Amino acid sequence: MAIKVAKWLSYIILSIALIFIIFLIYVTVTDYKPAEKIPLTVNNQNGNMLRANEPFTMTTFNIGYAGLDKEQDFFLDGGKMSKSSSKEQTLINIEAITSYIEDKKSDIYLLQEVDTDSSRSNHINQVDHISKKLPDYSYTYGVNYKVPWVPVPILDPMGSANSGILTLSKYKIEQSTRFALAGKEDWPRQLFDLDRAFTENRIPIDNGKELILIHLHLSAYDEGGKVRKQQLQYLSQYLANEIQKENYLILGGDWNHVIPGTDPYLFETTEEWPDWLQEFPETFKPEGFQWVTDPKVPTSRTTQYPFREGVNFLAVIDGFLVSPNIEVINVSGDYLGYENSDHNPVTGEFILK
Repeated sequence: MAIKVAKWLSYIILSIALIFIIFLIYVTVTDYKPAEKIPLTVNNQNGNMLRANEPFTMTTFNIGYAGLDKEQDFFLDGGKMSKSSSKEQTLINIEAITSYIEDKKSDIYLLQEVDTDSSRSNHINQVDHISKKLPDYSYTYGVNYKVPWVPVPILDPMGSANSGILTLSKYKIEQSTRFALAGKEDWPRQLFDLDRAFTENRIPIDNGKELILIHLHLSAYDEGGKVRKQQLQYLSQYLANEIQKENYLILGGDWNHVIPGTDPYLFETTEEWPDWLQEFPETFKPEGFQWVTDPKVPTSRTTQYPFREGVNFLAVIDGFLVSPNIEVINVSGDYLGYENSDHNPVTGEFILK
């Protein structure tokens, strides 16, 4: 009897191992491998001309796939959950986020973690939802997460992932391109990780120059920030080429680094500095460029636990980096209490000199 039980157990273990191997082969073969540069479609192209010497506003907001509301935690940050608590809650979150965007009336929006067809957000197409509520905005969408099935955590896997970064603009976007950022995790983790990228959106100016709008979302859970170092090196090389052309440059989004000039220890917490949170290397910022964010309003929270005032570790990791030919009129963070996302938005007002 014992021999039969052992034999059946061995069959079961071998079967599970075989299924897992087949799954890894399938995911490897179907892995999303975008080219370094991919032209993006500019949807609803009807924007106005952006003018020099006239103010305009821009808001960056990581919407957390409308699933990371204040009652959520996240497994990669030490929590347990891998997806939104329910479809109903996802709809509540995306409606609230969209209402904020409509009421804010910024000229340009940079939105990260916007899902189109993901298990974690109940397969709600958030790009459609947001863009339909903003019919006066042109928009581009760059995919940075495309995996048929993420098998972790084992007891409640994240499932399918289709997500990206959404740029909306009241001004004409002449051209949009997805640039794949350098750096990859080791195999097989890279199969289930985000394919980090930035989108380059070229907006013509009435003086014959261009605003080069770089929308980015850097890595977060790379051990020791090793992938982020490669991403910043790639960005530095890109900027070195663009600076020579004397256009206007704004880089905005979720940097997943502490923005220089801000201090997480200003915000009350019972948690230690999280391992994933990095500081920028001193060599990154190009000469004359300026960091733009609100140091008084934390933009991110840790997700080891649901949000509780004075408990979660808070930091400013969202904002802008602008070239010296751009004047910063104002910058402000909106503290939304992490009600519908694990981030707070930041808005800058700029003038192209």
